[in-house]
Amino acid sequence: MSAFSPTRFAPLALMAGLLAAQTAFAAETELERGKRLFIQGAVPACALCHTLRDAGSEGSVGPVLDEIKPDAERVRKALRNGLGAMPSFAKSLSEADIQALARYVSQASGGAPAR
Repeated sequence: MSAFSPTRFAPLALMAGLLAAQTAFAAETELERGKRLFIQGAVPACALCHTLRDAGSEGSVGPVLDEIKPDAERVRKALRNGLGAMPSFAKSLSEADIQALARYVSQASGGAPAR
């Protein structure tokens, strides 16, 4: 077998492909987690107050997220600090949960992508 045989690099190509797939799966998992938290995981659930088409929610207390299209940073700040009648979720949600919710709401509403 020559030093430049393509079969020598097959395991590296396979590992790179698996890493790329794992990264894509992790992002998808975060969005699914954010949606679950929005619908029923947070207490009180975001869906009780907010309308968000992707989540199938029709809340009437908070703003319609499909209309205001918040970016992820705006959602993170609201979740951490509360906003108007919305309570802070800083003590009841982990930082990873806040991140997942912020990314989900931003993407589902058409807001600016998360940084």
